[in-house]
Amino acid sequence: MSGARSDNLRLRARCYRLVREFFHARGVLEVETPILSAAGNTEPNIESFTTRFSGHRDAGAAERWLRTSPEFPLKRLLAEGLGDCYELGRVFRNGEAGRRHNPEFTMLEWYRVGWDHRALMDETCTLVQQALALQGRTATVRRLSYRELFQQELGLDPLRASEQELAAPLAAFAISPDGLVRDDWLDLLITHCLQPRFAPDTITLIHDFPASQCALARLRDDGDRVVAERFELYLGPYELANGYHELNDAAEQRARFQHDNLRRRARGLREVPLDENLLAALDDLPDCAGVALGVERLLMCLAQTDDIRAVLAYPFATA
Repeated sequence: MSGARSDNLRLRARCYRLVREFFHARGVLEVETPILSAAGNTEPNIESFTTRFSGHRDAGAAERWLRTSPEFPLKRLLAEGLGDCYELGRVFRNGEAGRRHNPEFTMLEWYRVGWDHRALMDETCTLVQQALALQGRTATVRRLSYRELFQQELGLDPLRASEQELAAPLAAFAISPDGLVRDDWLDLLITHCLQPRFAPDTITLIHDFPASQCALARLRDDGDRVVAERFELYLGPYELANGYHELNDAAEQRARFQHDNLRRRARGLREVPLDENLLAALDDLPDCAGVALGVERLLMCLAQTDDIRAVLAYPFATA
């Protein structure tokens, strides 16, 4: 085993210890939830792995979905009154393998009752700063809204610009516009034009996204616009975390899931069964904020590598 590989495995262990000590000191409970579920993730940009149960049918649905996140069962625990909790565990996403992605990876997800997305954004930043300290590093912090980011860096108002105006900065990339909608152009501007500009050793915190990118976040009337109460955290050009002030309206969440499935159908993708257990619990979800952090992405930043395989014991190709 090479010295660098051994060092990165030990770095992972140190990072796990830091996470557990961080949350223990704050009274946040570590829990473990199922990896297999009778429902999947409806997000059109995420594909899940599925498997089939061969035992007695009275055990529930035969088809099972490998989780892409522990979000849904964690929210069910919150709805039952568990309080602040986190999970550090493996998740799975199909169709993603290479230098930046591995189909099986580790996610840290946690929830804070009574918090909004801005309070959780600050705690997430603190955790990342403590992780950097493991390597004797520090980072400056930049906080700005989604709208401010686009206005400052591109001279565009992402909430008002036309699709043609959004597409203009991407002309050099020769991207086919076929099937692309407004949010696709916004996402492409982030990945192609904005992320590469994020300075190394800088934590960039982006909050208050367009309402059309609400996912499982609450919406807020913010004067001349409605925004989604969510945030993303970047360390240098790497997106590490995505958090929400969590929606707790089951009817609204069902409508969003159904809209996701309509988008999946339009793309020729399979529709995904809704998580009825989550929806049954959601109206009892307390006011809270939650965030998911990609552990391998964090380790890549700590190890200063741009290849996820460098921080895995065995990547997908040799697993």
